[in-house]
This record gives sequence, C-alpha cells and structure tokens, in this order.
Amino acid sequence: MTKLQLHTDDAPAAVGPYSQGISVGRLVLTSGQLPMKNGVLITDDVAKAARASLENVAAVLKVGHAALSDVVKVTIFLKDMDDFPAVNAVYGEFFPQPYPARSCIEVARLPLDAILEIEAIAHIQ
Repeated sequence: MTKLQLHTDDAPAAVGPYSQGISVGRLVLTSGQLPMKNGVLITDDVAKAARASLENVAAVLKVGHAALSDVVKVTIFLKDMDDFPAVNAVYGEFFPQPYPARSCIEVARLPLDAILEIEAIAHIQ
C-alpha cells in the first residue's frame, strides 16, 4: 500500500518534521491538531479550543476523503483533566453514534503550550 501525505490550508501547518495526516489503504491518520484558528492559538476557553481542534481534525480527514463519521479512534491530550467535562460536551457534538473508541490523557506540556491536542484515526468504508 502506498503511504500518502495529507495537507490542507484549512488546518495549522506542521510545527516540525511530520505530516498533518497520512492516508494508507483505507486508513486516514491525523497528527495531533492544536486548537488554532487563522494562525492564533486558542488558550482562553477550553470549549472553543476543543471545537477548533476538532474542526482541524475534520479538515485533515477531508483531504484524505474521510469524515468524522469514519473515525474509529480518537486520542485527546489535555493540559488539565479538570477540563474533561467541557471537552467531552463539545466532543459529543462532533461524533455520531456509534462513537469512536477514545483515550483522554492529561499531559505535562503540549507544543506551543497549547491546552489540548486531538488526533484521530479513520477507516473509510
């Protein structure tokens, strides 16, 4: 299977030597998407940040011909686990049932000192 690099101007550019996403076979994998909109990192409102990260995930998936409804696994990295309920509420607006498998991890620090980061794996039918 050929590994294809995914790129879109509708999500933040990579801040290092990695791809926004990769497509291989029927899988589309996004890199962690920071809560950025129009080049501005959202740090003042975790719900807005979650929404921005998920919109960025969706943009990368779209380039790989996938949608949020194709997502089978999500990983959320939070700077503060106390933000889990607010992030969970926003998350529920983006994914239809059956919900993807998910992990949520509190981390000491994220790139650019972001408050969260979200990555996803999709399987195209």
